[in-house]
Amino acid sequence: MSPSSKERPIGIFDSGVGGLTVVKEIMKALPRESIIYLGDTARVPYGIRSPETVLRYSRENARFLISEGIKLLVIACNTSSSVSLQHLRQSLDVPVIGVIEPGARAAVAKTKNGRIAVIGTETTIRSNAYEQAIKAINGSVEVRGIACPLFVPLIEEGWIDGEVIRLVAERYLSPLKYDNFDTLVLGCTHYPIIKHVIAETVEAGLIDSAIETAREVKKVLEANDMLNRSGGQPSRRFFVTDAPEKFREMGRRFLGHELTSVSKIVLGGE
Repeated sequence: MSPSSKERPIGIFDSGVGGLTVVKEIMKALPRESIIYLGDTARVPYGIRSPETVLRYSRENARFLISEGIKLLVIACNTSSSVSLQHLRQSLDVPVIGVIEPGARAAVAKTKNGRIAVIGTETTIRSNAYEQAIKAINGSVEVRGIACPLFVPLIEEGWIDGEVIRLVAERYLSPLKYDNFDTLVLGCTHYPIIKHVIAETVEAGLIDSAIETAREVKKVLEANDMLNRSGGQPSRRFFVTDAPEKFREMGRRFLGHELTSVSKIVLGGE
């Protein structure tokens, strides 16, 4: 790969702002890499959509990022990863990484008793994508999926600490205390924001898919000789399909600093 091609950005998309947890970890692991992030904020959440609709949205997101000249695509959305990963891998000419496979591998490596729980949106849990990915690695592992639909809206409203989020976490996760699951996968990119609350509620070891996805991105770039080794300043550009001001506010909460380049775009059409 030519030096100029290596300087092309990594493209990342999510249904909204949750994928910023993946952006944060990629920036830590690969500080020289430029990033283009697309949050489909006009059509969030994907977790309540049909698989056919999620696939259509994912194709449109990917098409935009490809048009921006990316060298690798990250689907920073568990719902979209569960539905569209294989389709996008077959149809695109750049490597495509989802957030499910890295988390599944890390969970299998971490569990000591072969009992893994996964929390996520209703669509992600209903798809059984994590169970399939985990059992493809180790068929003897027991997997339980738990849908936690209130976590995302609470996080986006900024209710990431205090009594309300703790009561909701207790309601969703208390069964795990008594069923001896020793590993818990955060199967939604929003959930690392409340990792401290989840850790207080369960005794299981947590798998942060954002961290595992960043490790996978680094591994794929290294394996394909695509790492940006130039000394130039990387660019970080953000695009949304609605409400850029709200996205800036959420971005500050997720990344810990102001987002200087946020633009609104319109998606749609095949």
